[in-house]
Amino acid sequence: MHFASPYYLWLLTALVPMAGYYVWRTLQGGAAIQISSVDGVVRAPKTIRYYLRHLPFVLRAAAFALLVVALARPQDVERLSHTNTEGIDIMLAIDVSGSMLARDFRPDRITAAKEVAGSFIADRYGDRIGLVAFAGEAFTQSPLTTDQGTLQTLLSRIRSGLIEDGTAIGNGLATAINRLRESEAKSKVIILLTDGVNNRGEIAPLTAAEIAKAQGIRVYTIGVGTEGMAPYPAVDIYGTPTGGTVMAKVEIDEKTLRSIAEMTGGEYFRATDKAKLKAIYDQINQLEKSKVEVTEHVTYHEQYLLWALAGLLLLFAEFLFANLTGTTPQTPAKPSLCRKEDCGGNVAVRQAPQVP
Repeated sequence: MHFASPYYLWLLTALVPMAGYYVWRTLQGGAAIQISSVDGVVRAPKTIRYYLRHLPFVLRAAAFALLVVALARPQDVERLSHTNTEGIDIMLAIDVSGSMLARDFRPDRITAAKEVAGSFIADRYGDRIGLVAFAGEAFTQSPLTTDQGTLQTLLSRIRSGLIEDGTAIGNGLATAINRLRESEAKSKVIILLTDGVNNRGEIAPLTAAEIAKAQGIRVYTIGVGTEGMAPYPAVDIYGTPTGGTVMAKVEIDEKTLRSIAEMTGGEYFRATDKAKLKAIYDQINQLEKSKVEVTEHVTYHEQYLLWALAGLLLLFAEFLFANLTGTTPQTPAKPSLCRKEDCGGNVAVRQAPQVP
């Protein structure tokens, strides 16, 4: 509930001194009459007026509180908002070849890439995002979608060994382009991440880049891997991991990746560790901003009339109760006991006859 004039609510603090004065006046007592004995008064049954003697004050205090609230003008607030989002369609093309298991990233390249990509997806509210995995071949892991929960689940299932090993950069890029072919978004982006050199596939990387340029798709390329040598999982002659590691030279076709980015209006980045990879995704996140327009309409519905009527109704109830029952705001007379001779002989005391 919203109050248009909330400062009037400070008047409710007046209830504290009002209650204190009422209690003090009740304890002080009112007018006294002198009687010779209170035995009859003590044994007299208590009527409903006795139990309701404080009701007028309670009604009056409640009425005061309700009228103060009405003075503060309580309102119901109705907010209607309309969001117009001009999102971006983004395809993430991730290399899942065996070399992505290199341990120059912690715990390995593909795990680090998935974690950073997951954070990137979580920050892209309102955008449609899809996933493409590629090695010796390429396949679509997820089409364009705004369902981030499903997208994160499918991202977590990407791993090395799903398809034939190798690095088909051109095929991976072409598969991502094909998913954006029918997109009606004003901005279309591909983020391609790889750690090697194109050595498989039917489509050359630069040929795929020309197709992307023709369709107005920007391609950001990321080369992952440390400089020089990197530890790779050791395998036997059958390709089975032995549990050890071997040092091998990191080879990334940076020239081709840079050409793809320049040709399509994107940028090339080199990530030598997980922190730099996250910084690259953050930078791309800043470069590719979605346009979001929010229009909000606020309507206030006045509720003070109901509070005022309730307060006046309580005042009327207090007035009726006081007049119909004879109860007044004054404290009832307080009886005072005196001896017969001190009462001036004006009060006669009758003693009930003794029963033999």
